[in-house]
Amino acid sequence: MGPQVMEKLASRIETERARREPPAGFPALPDIPPGRYTARDFLALEAEHLWHKAWLYAAHVDELPGAGSYKLWQRNGSPIVILRDHDDDIRAFYNICRHRGGPLVTADAGMLDGGLVCNYHGWTYNLNGELVNLRDRRDFIGLDPGCRNLVPVRCERLGNWIFVTEDPDAPALADYLGPVHDYFTALPIDNLRLVSHETFEVKCNVKLLLEGFLEVYHLKNVHGGTVDRFLDYHGTTITLFQHGHSLMLSPNRRADWVDPGTRGLPEMPGTTDFDRQNSPSFNIFPNLVTPVAPAGLPFNVLWPQTADTALLEVTWFAPDDPDKRDEDVWTRRRSNYNRILGEDLPLVEKIQVAMDSPGARGVPLSYQERRIYHWHAELDQRIGAERIPESLRVAPLLNEWTETGWT
Repeated sequence: MGPQVMEKLASRIETERARREPPAGFPALPDIPPGRYTARDFLALEAEHLWHKAWLYAAHVDELPGAGSYKLWQRNGSPIVILRDHDDDIRAFYNICRHRGGPLVTADAGMLDGGLVCNYHGWTYNLNGELVNLRDRRDFIGLDPGCRNLVPVRCERLGNWIFVTEDPDAPALADYLGPVHDYFTALPIDNLRLVSHETFEVKCNVKLLLEGFLEVYHLKNVHGGTVDRFLDYHGTTITLFQHGHSLMLSPNRRADWVDPGTRGLPEMPGTTDFDRQNSPSFNIFPNLVTPVAPAGLPFNVLWPQTADTALLEVTWFAPDDPDKRDEDVWTRRRSNYNRILGEDLPLVEKIQVAMDSPGARGVPLSYQERRIYHWHAELDQRIGAERIPESLRVAPLLNEWTETGWT
């Protein structure tokens, strides 16, 4: 980010530290209805109108090292094969043969020697998804192979990160991300390499899991011996963007503080003191949270499994050469991060039980928790308020507090 933006954000940090109440005109936020975490009808609306129409992080180019390499991606329910073609382009298709729906690949990842071959009847497609061969063509009356190509899935990149959407009418990824896209493309993200990947199963609704990443109000109680020791949550400034995205920027308690878990790790080129002294955490709506640090960053990607279970994927990226990577340092860094997650995850599982009890009457949110309200309001906009029972709606109260850019 440029000097003007850094100066603006630094001023906001000081304003946050000094304020004694929310800014004038900020609305009192209505309670979030507990049924949004438990009601099956509401969760069905969420599944229909959110997950299959959103841009979702799916892979990193390091997972597709050469022509014919592929990854089978099924986090959103639909079987999708993401591959690198002979022109070095990344493509995505439904993993469904156009004959009778047989799978084209069955392993989670691999190399395709002769294209995509259906495991059921042997129909064959090239890496562009074109049907190029089928057994006993003489028995198919009037079949036009050009009308039976694989069904593509929209697939775009942010640097080396690959996003997909099943919505043919979704805006381009860059337009969807807006200022978030501008922030990341100003970083040397093309040099970020994939370090590691872990998954955690959590017994709570995915929204409860996500909300813990969207505020720092809980730091003193939950992370008193870890994050609260170095982040000054009273100085945290929040920026709400269109399409549900948001930024939470938290300053270090001391300007000279250095994360011990990053010692020995190279920084991204162009890193400034502002980057070292503050911790920006982005939420890319709906389910990606990434706290950016000079020595690399994790993608926390959250997925609904059932109404009351979720999956958390933590994938680390670093600005270094994998052949020169200090695995001991990275093991320490991941261990420190997982320790922090271990302070959160058991707690949100207990909150899920509470939300499904008669004692849950509504969730009041403070000014510093407004990212959560912003997220829920975006969800209702995507579903359509008219489809949601009135008792479960979240009114769009933060539009005038939402920004369209960095300046």
